[in-house]
Amino acid sequence: MASRLGDQTARLQGRVTLNPMYHIDPIGTLLFPAIMIFGPLLSGGALGGFLVGWAKPTPVITRNFKNIRRDDTLVTLAGPVSNLLIAFVGFLGLAFIIMTQGHMPQEQDLMTNIDGLATLCSLAIQVNLVLFFFNLLPIPPLDGSHILRHFLPYNFLNVYDRMGMLGYILMIVVGGPIVRIFMIPTLHLVSFALSLVPGS
Repeated sequence: MASRLGDQTARLQGRVTLNPMYHIDPIGTLLFPAIMIFGPLLSGGALGGFLVGWAKPTPVITRNFKNIRRDDTLVTLAGPVSNLLIAFVGFLGLAFIIMTQGHMPQEQDLMTNIDGLATLCSLAIQVNLVLFFFNLLPIPPLDGSHILRHFLPYNFLNVYDRMGMLGYILMIVVGGPIVRIFMIPTLHLVSFALSLVPGS
């Protein structure tokens, strides 16, 4: 999206690639997940218990855009929209399974190898919906913060941009509960939509 709107920074730095090696962040991709995984083992359960990680941020120079507010918002929304599209593809996959098998895959089947395609589709829906809601939270450095900052007064903008580590703390502490609030009714809606598929 940034490339289409005039900013070629990511392309020039070789970041427009599916090769994961170019997107690894030493802290977010390696160190932080390792702490979350091995923390409970080393601390007897006092640390960890959940898994959080991130990749290296995609470089975007907004001054290369013709309309900075509009184009930066479009670039920001490109990620969450792609999550919605992948979740929708997962939904179509489950709908196809229901129509061909003549029944709704059971929840316990979706988390095992009983039906690999159903498991993949179910995870595509769940993971991408979580990422959609999580990334839209208005907490720096998440995508939602890029949208919110365009509407903040200048005095508040300076404070907002300096949140630094506080943003990561808020992301970890309140991110999960807020996402859960949105996920529960959304998954109920997905289940209801699947129940309307012929053969369910």
